[in-house]
Amino acid sequence: MKRVFIIAEAGVNHNGNMELAEKMIVIAKETGADMVKFQTAVPELVITKNAPKLAYQKETTDRKESQLEMAKKIHLPLGAFRELKKYADQRGILFLSTPFDLKSIDTLEELKPKYYKIPSGEITNLPYLRKIGKLRRKVIISTGMAKMKEIEEALSVLIKAGTKKKNITVLHCNTEYPTPIKDVNLRAMLSIRDKFKVNVGYSDHTRGIEISIAAVAMGASIIEKHFTLDKTMEGPDHKMSLEPQELKTLVSSIRNVERAFGNGIKRPSESEVKNISIVRKSIVAARDIKKGEIFTESNITVKRPGTGLNPMLWDKVLGKTAKRNFGKDEIIKK
Repeated sequence: MKRVFIIAEAGVNHNGNMELAEKMIVIAKETGADMVKFQTAVPELVITKNAPKLAYQKETTDRKESQLEMAKKIHLPLGAFRELKKYADQRGILFLSTPFDLKSIDTLEELKPKYYKIPSGEITNLPYLRKIGKLRRKVIISTGMAKMKEIEEALSVLIKAGTKKKNITVLHCNTEYPTPIKDVNLRAMLSIRDKFKVNVGYSDHTRGIEISIAAVAMGASIIEKHFTLDKTMEGPDHKMSLEPQELKTLVSSIRNVERAFGNGIKRPSESEVKNISIVRKSIVAARDIKKGEIFTESNITVKRPGTGLNPMLWDKVLGKTAKRNFGKDEIIKK
């Protein structure tokens, strides 16, 4: 199995502060994540002035401000992403940012990214999908709120525009923050894999880490999880994000699960070979047996250790004649 790719989603949890964004890059690297991911947007190109906030955004930000006003406060200017990419390169962690509009795609393309991440809200945005598809990069696409038909249509647009199917990974996702456990539906990830024959992963908006770990056990090749420096900070996404130590635990847990998969061949492991002779059993004398006596079910039994005759030979031993005396609990020899 290939190594699971772990994306530490900084998103907009820097609250528009460049210093915090750089600190999040450092934290992502320290936790062992493979990539740190931000969000790039020109709010006026993404949101109308009358667009309402999502329910969770109303609970975590000023109810009086509009979605556009909120977005303006928490997004970094486009020019900041060149510096963040450089900062991530210096610290040895892959950099990614999700574009939310066409101008942001142009900005990120100047950085020659290895990947593009398409957020759930853009899965029905034909001009957006077509533009990313033409760039022929590797693509990760989230599918929150989507039906299978919409996923099929989005994949078709990307592929027709020039992106190879083998370079697309589809993430199962739910866009409710936080996602109720009853709505996770991890089996949908497998349905996507089987129907479209693509690599799949999971973008996790639940609280905690157990659902991400379960997704890895089910075959996710990518895990994306939001993190924050402090859950009590102001902003829409902090409360459902992991704090640094939680993210570190998630990464180490995923790596442990990976190691536990093994090669699928059932045989004694290196660590347990030494236990075979101690835990397994041998055919032994149930009482003192004299030379010439016939072995019967009343004078032989099965006990530890397993250094003598395998109990699977029981039927072959029954009816044989003892060639010497055996004391009680003595291992029967041929």
